[in-house]
Amino acid sequence: MNGKQLRIVFMGTPEFAVTSLKALVENEYHVVGVVTAPDRPSGRGQLMHQSEVKKYAVSCNLPVLQPEKLKEENFLEDLKALKADIQIIVAFRMLPEVVWKMPPMGTFNLHGSLLPRYRGAAPLNWAIINGDTETGVTTFLLKQEIDTGNILFQEKIEIGPEETLGDIHDKLMVIGANLVLKTIGALASGTAEPLPQSTLMIDADRLHAPKIFKDSCKINWNSSAVRINNLIRGLSPYPAAWTSFEGNGSEIDVKIFKASVELQEHQYQPGEILSDNKKYLKIACADGFLQILDLQLAGKKRLEIAPFLRGFSNPGNYIVK
Repeated sequence: MNGKQLRIVFMGTPEFAVTSLKALVENEYHVVGVVTAPDRPSGRGQLMHQSEVKKYAVSCNLPVLQPEKLKEENFLEDLKALKADIQIIVAFRMLPEVVWKMPPMGTFNLHGSLLPRYRGAAPLNWAIINGDTETGVTTFLLKQEIDTGNILFQEKIEIGPEETLGDIHDKLMVIGANLVLKTIGALASGTAEPLPQSTLMIDADRLHAPKIFKDSCKINWNSSAVRINNLIRGLSPYPAAWTSFEGNGSEIDVKIFKASVELQEHQYQPGEILSDNKKYLKIACADGFLQILDLQLAGKKRLEIAPFLRGFSNPGNYIVK
């Protein structure tokens, strides 16, 4: 059977998923329906916001389902009525068994890591935060336990020493879309050879990729400069690593998007700020300094360091915490 003969239901929500859906549509695969998150109010005006996947699906006149709960009777009936041969998941919620078992060919997921590494909600973030030098994408068949199904295909890429979450996200978005097409072809032709994850060895500290919360993003200036920089890279541009500038009787939260590492011995306390008030601002760490290159004060615009210093006088009077 040819993959383009299959009736496909696609499930996803953010921009990362749009590229895969677009690849299916533009290559004339038979997408019979799209499942995505319900519209939500957002922004200062609390206007209703559509997911990126819904925007694209509507532009292509694809049927869209937006269930609040994936076990709703009406949703299950509507999903069944689409008569999908296979379902494809890219950056969506955990599915109940009644959903992922529905199509005769099952359901496969595109995950942003080299499984079994980094099962969970934030695989790209944690690969960079942990200082890994490679990552990738994996397609796998769904089973009951999250991100544990048999592997279909993987594609690796290197993580450069200065690359951020945004850089890796954009690369894997495209690579992942191509892997989705490859996976459909192999499943349709019967040439796929699913590999149990239990056959692959993995360090325990690389197994899980839990959801990122605000406390996970706060910088500990007693850490090494490299470790702090990895945190910044792994959270840039969103949700962003942060710290607080404390001094002159005030405390200001600051997001840091880009920095460079200077390893050297010094006599400063971690968190002390050094600046010429014109071109550079660096912060002492346990084993050197972090030169801040791109940041944002709470309630202000994101700026590179030179324009930031023109509007923020005497940063040396502050300490970061």
